[in-house]
Amino acid sequence: MPRFVIQRSLYEVRERPSKSYSWVAFLVANITVELPYQVVLAILMWISWYFAVFGKNQDNETRGLMLLLVIQFMLFVSTFAHMIIAAMPDAETAGNIATLLFSMMLTFNGVLQSPTALPGFWIFMYRVSPMTYMVSAWAGTGLRGRLVECAQNELAIFDPPSGQTCQDYLADYLNAGAPGQLYNPTATSGCEYCPLTSADQFLAGTNIYASERWRNFGIGFAYIGFNIFACIALYYLFRVRQVSISSLAKGPARIADLIFNQGFRRIFARHSEPTPAGKESESHKAF
Repeated sequence: MPRFVIQRSLYEVRERPSKSYSWVAFLVANITVELPYQVVLAILMWISWYFAVFGKNQDNETRGLMLLLVIQFMLFVSTFAHMIIAAMPDAETAGNIATLLFSMMLTFNGVLQSPTALPGFWIFMYRVSPMTYMVSAWAGTGLRGRLVECAQNELAIFDPPSGQTCQDYLADYLNAGAPGQLYNPTATSGCEYCPLTSADQFLAGTNIYASERWRNFGIGFAYIGFNIFACIALYYLFRVRQVSISSLAKGPARIADLIFNQGFRRIFARHSEPTPAGKESESHKAF
């Protein structure tokens, strides 16, 4: 952002008055020149993070998609920063706005709080947050098919009836498609049952599905395109047309004045009519 502010200042006092090139070319160049750096940085981040967290035993599709998701995230962050700084007067103000918006993206992406637990209004934030789809793609890709091993405090421990093993006691339940796994089937006491088998079951509780990983990857690029479009639109409004916040507020303020001040005043105001014939003595009443 600080680098963009410097470049913008040079352009607006030198190239734009001399008509060397258009403001659209200036914006596209500033966005494009960052992308190769972001790709290189994303590859280094993927090497440092992916193998340390997920290991090297996953298939090529998973490794490749995780790399693409890291690249996509870095491209999103870069274009998001350009969108915020395009119309802002300085990097400090833009940084504060970007921090607020990014914090909201993280808060309402459905991982910290599942969609079913969100109040009615905030479900809107869940649906529009780009992190909803990026985090879903990351988790659904990296954890799909991963076997769950419950810790000791996560197990359901109980004793079967006398003379039965844990396997005998839970046979009907397990054969009916139980979601979990029994750790000690031959034991006659202290049965250990883990309520989950794979990470896909756990992710489904937060509306994350591995089958949607490529769809979510595509949605992420839609947000990148929106960032670029919004960057150009905001620069045009606030730096080319030099529209101010106060001027943007004049339109809604005028509409509100017509509705509340003039419209409601006419509806509820007392209307005077000519006094009917023979009612002159009661002219203080409204007819």
